[in-house]
Amino acid sequence: MDCLDGSPGQLRNFKKDDFEADWIKVAECRFGQVYQVKLKLWRVKCALKSFDTTFCANNFYRRIKDEASNVATVKFKYLVPMYGLCSEANAVVMEYMSNGSLNNLLASHTLMWPKKFGMIHEASMGMNFLHSMKPPLLHLNLKTSNILLDDHLHVKISDFGFTHWEEGMSKKMFMENLIARGNISYIPPETFTQCSDPPRTTFDVYSFGIVMWEILTQQKPYTGCSVTTVLLQVSHGKRPCEEMIPEHKPRESDQMIGIMTQCWDQDHRKRPQFSDIVRKTEALSEVLRIPGPIQCRKNGDEGQAPNYSCLVSPTQKIALPEMPDLPSDDQHDKHRILSLLSKKDFGSFRLSVKREHADTQFSGKNSLLHYTVASRDAESVEHVLSLGAEVNCTTARGYTPLIIAVLHRLHDIISLLLEHGAATTQGDEDQWTALHFAAQNGDDRTVRLLLDKGAVPDVREKAGWMPLHLACQNGHETVVRLLLSRLSEEAVGEREAQGRTPLHLASAYGHLSIAKLLLSQGADPNATDCSLSTALHLAAEEGHNRVVRQLLKSAVCIDSADSRGYTPLHLAALRGHTGICRQLLSNRASPDSRTLQGWTPMHLAALKGHEATVVQLEIQGGCVNTRGENGWTPLHLACHQTEPEVVAKLLAARADPNVSEDSEGWTPMHVACNNVSFPSVLHLISHHADVNAVNTGKATPLHLAAQHGCVPIVKALLLNGADRTLLDSAGSTALNVAQRCEKGEIVQLLEK
Repeated sequence: MDCLDGSPGQLRNFKKDDFEADWIKVAECRFGQVYQVKLKLWRVKCALKSFDTTFCANNFYRRIKDEASNVATVKFKYLVPMYGLCSEANAVVMEYMSNGSLNNLLASHTLMWPKKFGMIHEASMGMNFLHSMKPPLLHLNLKTSNILLDDHLHVKISDFGFTHWEEGMSKKMFMENLIARGNISYIPPETFTQCSDPPRTTFDVYSFGIVMWEILTQQKPYTGCSVTTVLLQVSHGKRPCEEMIPEHKPRESDQMIGIMTQCWDQDHRKRPQFSDIVRKTEALSEVLRIPGPIQCRKNGDEGQAPNYSCLVSPTQKIALPEMPDLPSDDQHDKHRILSLLSKKDFGSFRLSVKREHADTQFSGKNSLLHYTVASRDAESVEHVLSLGAEVNCTTARGYTPLIIAVLHRLHDIISLLLEHGAATTQGDEDQWTALHFAAQNGDDRTVRLLLDKGAVPDVREKAGWMPLHLACQNGHETVVRLLLSRLSEEAVGEREAQGRTPLHLASAYGHLSIAKLLLSQGADPNATDCSLSTALHLAAEEGHNRVVRQLLKSAVCIDSADSRGYTPLHLAALRGHTGICRQLLSNRASPDSRTLQGWTPMHLAALKGHEATVVQLEIQGGCVNTRGENGWTPLHLACHQTEPEVVAKLLAARADPNVSEDSEGWTPMHVACNNVSFPSVLHLISHHADVNAVNTGKATPLHLAAQHGCVPIVKALLLNGADRTLLDSAGSTALNVAQRCEKGEIVQLLEK
């Protein structure tokens, strides 16, 4: 798909008509939106990233267009490919990355250490490729929201080539551009100095150090600090707190932390090149490549899990600690034997290993049998077992040789270990048994083998997950069928610790065939988890249209409310899933049901700027003037969030432009002026909003516009009859407010 229009070397400029009509908004950025779209001709999903040119400073989109042909030629496994432009939508068209941004993943899921290390390495690979170009292609906008994830949670760098240091640009202007895009945490200290030197490759290396910290801690840097505070701290050499990295970390993490601190060194000359970072992170990620679940944070009000249908790539393998560089004299005989194993010299290994070596322990409580299983040589495994090795020995993390064999999918060795008495019920430190790992990885051959050898099909790990939960979550239908054949009828409704049934998980992750199967086996579509969410809540929130359709055929309670009072329609509206809203409303969902805070689906769609969803809700009976918390209407929320297109749609649907909220008497015009939303102000004026409305403090929209120094809004208000003589409760006119706030241009306007 390097050239979608069939013209080699030519960048495609798509038309809106090239895509199917159902654009699904998947993300918001500071200057626009990202949509999932589908190309009619090629029948493939793409990401369309549109830029609101009203709010993009310095012709940002024009510069992107100028650079697009160069960026589109950059192809590499760890970079998001760009397919072309869509000038009609002021957008770029890129490969669709189904699992969104690393920023969102870090906030919603708990990653295990091997996955963290792997992601750091993959990101370094992408950056190394950019810096190895002639001349180096600087990213200058590297952050976790610009690191995207594919179907298997592998990393790809996006938005490279769109941020530039231009000849003659001042440091101040460059800084302002970066800060406006939310990059304050990623800017190196040398950018704050008076030196006029342009950014170097070390700029990206510093940003990468911050990204590493975010991955290792799963926290945001400098939380709660103002821009000024961050600038001061970074200028004085302070960095995000290393103590926030979890205590229970592998030994190798110290080396990774060392790389991180080198990357963000105060002296840019001491920061490593990405060619060096790649080599070091590769070694560390290979050592630690032990798979495990990315477990959703299921703490009620934190919301449901995003759609990561393949949580851990089933091809991931376990790797034991790197073989140490040790002397080879007789007194280190055991390490010489281990060295033979690592070199895959299995013949010499079997000749050298003796009975006294069988139960030797190495670092991390790894035994010779663990290493031998990981070597994949069944004959050597049988030899070590014949010398009396303990078949159920465990590593420091509780891994048995059987678990390692299951993780590697070594079916012959699994059979061999089982014949020698390997316990199928023995779990690791989190009580994950071999059956849990096999079910998660979709290894139906191993699942069948373990069940035939006495594995308990409804065994639970410490968070209450059965293998069936994992198979449903990861979409392994064959494993689900196999487990159901060995479980009682009641098991289909069993809950894990947060109350989620297998149907909850299949629905949340969009596995339609598994959801159908569970329903046919008697799964209750109205079962609720600890936050009172049903499977329909989860499917509706995550945008799984077909699963929603299937649940609606199954006597599901369509207006069931969760612990926050959210119905499935609320969640679909909140996420902008217009098609699902249409389905739910067509099945008689209540369009004006309220959350505990009094919000309707219309409020939530307006709050998030989902224009198409607002229109659909209004068409199917949703009220545009309902008051929520503090008397706020959807129009108040749209003005507050500076969503002018939603404002226009609400006004077109006869939303009242002069309604006052309860606490301070603000009208939508007050809110729009306070949030400096000039387009919203124009829409309100065109629908006869009162420009002289007063709130409880007697402030008019003109007072607020003067306070914020917005010349276009002040002009628009004056041209439409705003009374500059009105006094607020402090006895001030708009002119007095402008003078007090030192808004010189506004003062001149109001003095005329």
